[in-house]
Amino acid sequence: MPATRTGPAAALVLVFALAAFGLGPAATPAVAATPAVAATPAVAATPAVAATIPVGSGSYSDTRPAGTSGPTTNTGAPVTPKVTPAAKDKPVPTNDWWSSLAFQRYGDNPYSTPMYGHPLTYQATAGGLEVGYPTTPAVVGEGRQYEYAHKRDLTLGLTGLNSPDTKADDWSDWTVTPYWSDGTRTLRATIGHGLPFVYANGSGGNAQITTAAAPAVFADQGNVLGITVAGHHYALFAPGGSDWTVSGSTVTAGLGAKDYFSLAVLPSADALATYKKYAYSFVTGSKATWSYTGGTVQSTYSLTTEAKEGAERGTLQALYRHQWLHTADPLTAYTYVSPRGTMKVREAASFSTSQKASAVLPGLPKSNGVDTARLKGYLDQVANDPDPFSGYTDTYWTGKALGRLAQLVPAADQIGESATRDKLLGLIKGRLQDWFTAGGANEFSYDKDWKTLTGYPASYGSDTELNDHHFHYSYYVYAAAVVAQYDPAWAADSAWGGMVKTLVRDAANPSRTDTAFPFLRGFDVYAGHSWASGHQGFAAGNNQESSSESTNLSAGLVLWGSATGDTALRDLGTYLLTTESEAIAQYWFDADEQVFPSSFGHDTAGMVWGSGAAYATWWTANPEEIHGINVLPVTGGSLHLGGEKAAIRRNIAEMERENGGPAVEWRDILWEFQSLADPAAAKAKWDAGNAGYTPEQGESKAHTYHWISTLDALGAPDATVTGDIPSSAVFTKGTARTYAAHNYGATARTVTFSDGKTLTVPARSTATGTGTGGGDPDPDPDPDPPTGNTFQLRTGGVLTTATGGTAGSDTIASAGGANHDGTVHQPLVYEIRSVNGTLTPGAATAFRLQLDAGTTVGLGQQARISYDLTGDGTFDRSETYHYFATDPVAGWEEYAQSRGLKSATGSLGDLKGGTVRLEVWSAIGNGTAKLQTGTDKSVVVIPFS
Repeated sequence: MPATRTGPAAALVLVFALAAFGLGPAATPAVAATPAVAATPAVAATPAVAATIPVGSGSYSDTRPAGTSGPTTNTGAPVTPKVTPAAKDKPVPTNDWWSSLAFQRYGDNPYSTPMYGHPLTYQATAGGLEVGYPTTPAVVGEGRQYEYAHKRDLTLGLTGLNSPDTKADDWSDWTVTPYWSDGTRTLRATIGHGLPFVYANGSGGNAQITTAAAPAVFADQGNVLGITVAGHHYALFAPGGSDWTVSGSTVTAGLGAKDYFSLAVLPSADALATYKKYAYSFVTGSKATWSYTGGTVQSTYSLTTEAKEGAERGTLQALYRHQWLHTADPLTAYTYVSPRGTMKVREAASFSTSQKASAVLPGLPKSNGVDTARLKGYLDQVANDPDPFSGYTDTYWTGKALGRLAQLVPAADQIGESATRDKLLGLIKGRLQDWFTAGGANEFSYDKDWKTLTGYPASYGSDTELNDHHFHYSYYVYAAAVVAQYDPAWAADSAWGGMVKTLVRDAANPSRTDTAFPFLRGFDVYAGHSWASGHQGFAAGNNQESSSESTNLSAGLVLWGSATGDTALRDLGTYLLTTESEAIAQYWFDADEQVFPSSFGHDTAGMVWGSGAAYATWWTANPEEIHGINVLPVTGGSLHLGGEKAAIRRNIAEMERENGGPAVEWRDILWEFQSLADPAAAKAKWDAGNAGYTPEQGESKAHTYHWISTLDALGAPDATVTGDIPSSAVFTKGTARTYAAHNYGATARTVTFSDGKTLTVPARSTATGTGTGGGDPDPDPDPDPPTGNTFQLRTGGVLTTATGGTAGSDTIASAGGANHDGTVHQPLVYEIRSVNGTLTPGAATAFRLQLDAGTTVGLGQQARISYDLTGDGTFDRSETYHYFATDPVAGWEEYAQSRGLKSATGSLGDLKGGTVRLEVWSAIGNGTAKLQTGTDKSVVVIPFS
């Protein structure tokens, strides 16, 4: 959702440009939603007959205000969900990758627009389902957009099928089943994210595959046929005993007494035997589950299957980059091309991921970098504003104003300005209560057909297109969480908390059994991020522009759940935020430089589409907004962005190149963004330019000053260390770490961090410190483990526990343009021998390596750490970590174990005269890099005492 607009003319110019790129004619932004947990009892399962539905102290209406509209076609005609009778009572998950099946936005298209499942693409037509596998990107719009656009390789259908429409018949977390019927023939086809198969059930005709050009047959086994179309290999599977017949571009097979057939796109022709094994194990559903424990989010993605022939119940699924980076499950050698980079294939019906949870704080902690008097002056400017809501009346802009005020509450409280704090809280409560009460100038209204809650006055298609609910409502939930921190009684279900939970149910419903709202309306659990458009009516699929407004909802859930004791919602928010954080890093910022095609020529994307991404926004081509739209609002939920500091530096550098100099319009947003990687540089810009600028509409000088000054004092967020509660974070400046946490509980608690440090936090307070080793204050700011298991690197191939070395560097040989990912190639080797140690249960290897590739583009360095437990020359355990893509900016960057384990062999045990070895080499690229030695910034930490 745009955070500002430069005027309708600019909006129309950009929309017409996007339409020329094949993105469709709509001129409104779009996005939405979130995954599962226990249902929240805020309202009745279905709205009552009455016009006003009470919820605690608040209410909503079951009838839209006079003169307003609900979902419509592009011509303004009312529209209801396009679903079969079997699905008529199921809440439709609008804002999904396949929503055009259910939302007929364009009256002349009763089928669907292109749907991007990845690796396959689809489009419903009268004769069945078009299927494509785009493998070559097109860069259009003067290099401002790349897309792997849908192009039909073949159509899956039945002989004679001519359906007047296509409806959604069933769906689960990331799969959907379109339905066709022409009165004589019926067809159902199950498709989904990561599925190389299409599973079909048909009656009234033979199975028919119509190819875009005459196919080349590479394997004919009767009921199993291998064909090549447009350079892509497909396998067709009919029931046993049947036979495929090829006639020109038409391939048919009789189904006999059966009603099923399937097809698969093959990664190579020689994969046919493997895919044949699972061709009759039909996927019937998909489900994501998650848990949060001690700073780690564990997620499992499972498919349910039905054996149509034989007893095989397994399957194949392709993992996106944000998934395979964080799984330890075995993967095959098969891969697919996608707009999100390489997809890797798993031979199983489920896989799991593990990630360090993204940090969230209600506000940055107190520091000596903030001048109290200066901050008070800035706070007074906001608190004394005669119109703190700037005249806004719609859901989005009201939300931004609420967010602006909410960010100042903890800052005012921090410096003892309780009167200002309470005045701000009063303003927030008053406006929330106004919206949370039906019958006034603004209210929320429930649509029983679409099972959605819409705020009126609406904006940006949140009513007619069901766009952006998670964007808009994120501000309300976050602001309510701030109120709940200071006034728990206000947040009770019997007071105003019930309406907060009702908004959550609309935008990020944690329940799959709630009949009033769909599960996670817009959050795509498999894609790892939300979608904005409620109808998905674009040639490029669905889209999301402001990913940061999506994570604003997730952070709001973390804080609301923490403040109200709802651990299920808290953990849901943690899952959503942590998952989308990695997706944003990979697909919006291309953090590892492995996703964007080289021909795209940009380091960031303002918008992600089903078919690719665009260096654009919905309302302007100004580089400042393109680079800033995925940053705002800047809150204690923005800290996850600091996990990819090299990407931030590339991002800022490109913005200034494209902008012809530093930011002018959104300087505050971009200063705050830069401070997540380089606080001192951001502070210098603030010091030089804070006098004469106008804050972005959701920002204030008070918040920007507090944010930049605090990070300048504490250092940037350190995502390599996590606390065992979601409301905790770590900051690093030089070699010193500062630990911070907010305790929402009524009694003091000790927060334990993943590096072993602890922090005691009083009840209902935020605390900071350098961490302790056992409960007493620790004056040593060095957060590293004891020197007995921490080894510095020395030039000459030495690992040592000694400190006080001389800073130096070693040169890492070039990869020579080849790919050595996972394979050691001309490495730097560092060893220490005769090591004794007792394995620490549950601990793992850690390292921090300082790397610099200078200005060379496209390099990536990789590390392997090996253990010879007895010193006999045989390494019993080897751990290879995902490589680190260095940026083309001179200066040290930190590579750490948080990149994730790529592979491991053997097991750990106690060290008895053993050897520890570190190997570092160039995994990709055509140039050398440097590895820092002789300092405590390049270390290996082994899990032994």
